[in-house]
Amino acid sequence: MTVRQTTNPATRLLLVDDDARYREWLRHHLDVLCPAASVSGLDLTEFERWCEVPPGRDCDILILAAAFGSSPEDPQAHGIGMLRRLRSRPRAPVVIALAEEGNELTAVRALQLGAVDYLPKRLLTPERLGTSLHLAMRRIEKRVARQLANLAQLGVAKAGERPAKAGAQGADAKVTEAVESAAAEFIPGYTIQMKIGESEKAAVYLATSAALGHSVALKVSKTLRDEVAGRQFLEREYTAIIEISHPSVVQIYDYGVHAGFEYLAMEYLPRGDLKTRMQQGVSEHDALRYVEQIAMALRVVHHAGLVHRDLKPPNVMLRENDDVALIDFGLARALDGSTPSTRTGVLRGSPYYMSPEQALGEQLDARSDFYSLGLMFYEMLRGRKPYTGGTAMDALQQHVNAPLPELPQPLVRYEPLLIRLIAKSREERFAKAEDIIEAVAGLRSALVPKSQSTAA
Repeated sequence: MTVRQTTNPATRLLLVDDDARYREWLRHHLDVLCPAASVSGLDLTEFERWCEVPPGRDCDILILAAAFGSSPEDPQAHGIGMLRRLRSRPRAPVVIALAEEGNELTAVRALQLGAVDYLPKRLLTPERLGTSLHLAMRRIEKRVARQLANLAQLGVAKAGERPAKAGAQGADAKVTEAVESAAAEFIPGYTIQMKIGESEKAAVYLATSAALGHSVALKVSKTLRDEVAGRQFLEREYTAIIEISHPSVVQIYDYGVHAGFEYLAMEYLPRGDLKTRMQQGVSEHDALRYVEQIAMALRVVHHAGLVHRDLKPPNVMLRENDDVALIDFGLARALDGSTPSTRTGVLRGSPYYMSPEQALGEQLDARSDFYSLGLMFYEMLRGRKPYTGGTAMDALQQHVNAPLPELPQPLVRYEPLLIRLIAKSREERFAKAEDIIEAVAGLRSALVPKSQSTAA
């Protein structure tokens, strides 16, 4: 018989039974049903102490084996009393009741008190246990979906209101706090510390991974996964870079779907992104170094058969030694065009860093990423974007039609490099990342460090 996994990999199960040998029997079958889940066990005395601890995220599913007596009022119906105690906990786990000395009356009462399933212990089989676990996961998914739907409605209501009093900001903060709390609840195995980023489709949290034992950046989709639509955007990002193991590309640890929401755990880079660094001002020397390193990162990505398609300063992170690491491959596509592209009439990417061919909806290749790199290089040199506008459409039209931006005389030596990066026609741009790296290396070697110039 083939048994499929019935829970998500990070699900935590707690077994409660006074019979240690029976707990081991259960653990054995749970290892088959859900091999990646975390399983722990307690006897009833230990469980009583567990119930006295302030509610936390100790387990997602509780398998409770206890005496349920001949009726709900039976003083020996310890299982009924435990269900009552669990029901009062704000973050109660989903309970599967394994009944000793129970009957139909106690079964009905157990279900009324919140148990997702009630099984006579003597009749339990691995197949029946698998069915109960499936019911438990469905209960968790519905609970989370309902909670997030309520939070989403509250957020929409707040967004549509004009603050009428000083307490409005405090209310918004509570909504945000509640959303973060919900995220902590519905991604098992991760403890949320704070929100560190957000986009239209996802929120990014600083979280602690129980499996890894250290902090990660946890990206969580804002909408339920649409199975009809095929591969989802976080799944695309995961599959795009999971095989790339290089310091210039962010490391991916985990991908999954829980309660219908995608999540992606990746390397946390606390130093921040290139956008923040650029706001502090970037020297010519550092600008060339960043361009060289980003080109090296693109070489890795392109050799892996991908085009990034969304290269911009927020998607270039900095390591502790100031080296770059590319992130956000949600729009990445195969260079050979085998990956289905964005549907006609819909543009994806930042309008301020989008190549002319991307703005026109044409097939993209590596040279589109080089164009985006050129715009970033200009911005690092001048402290402002080369093409702006009142609307996104204004910026897109400038990418297609506006003349190439000129550099002031002190920076004119960089124009040949800049022109080869942001030429309107991709045929006039660099053909491969190696050519960019070579050109930048020549400029860096000719650049006199400021300390030497001062000494002269």
